[in-house]
Amino acid sequence: MEYDKSVVNRLKRIEGQIKGVLSMIEKNQDCRDVITQLSASRSAIDRTIGLIVSMNLEQCVRENIENGESTEQVVKEAVNLLVKSR
Repeated sequence: MEYDKSVVNRLKRIEGQIKGVLSMIEKNQDCRDVITQLSASRSAIDRTIGLIVSMNLEQCVRENIENGESTEQVVKEAVNLLVKSR
């Protein structure tokens, strides 16, 4: 699968968020603020997982339709990936 530049940009933003959290911890900032930033990072990761799975699912479904194959298995695999990521 070829990854869209937007996925790379999202991951770089998440990387920046995590570095920020590390900095907050090193500065002994309030735990509520640290948890808030960690929650935001986790949410961003979850959204990125969803984006990657949906992009891959769309590509696989198109390929299966073009090849006259069933799409049932690729949909099940996509759902399993999402469930596993939780």
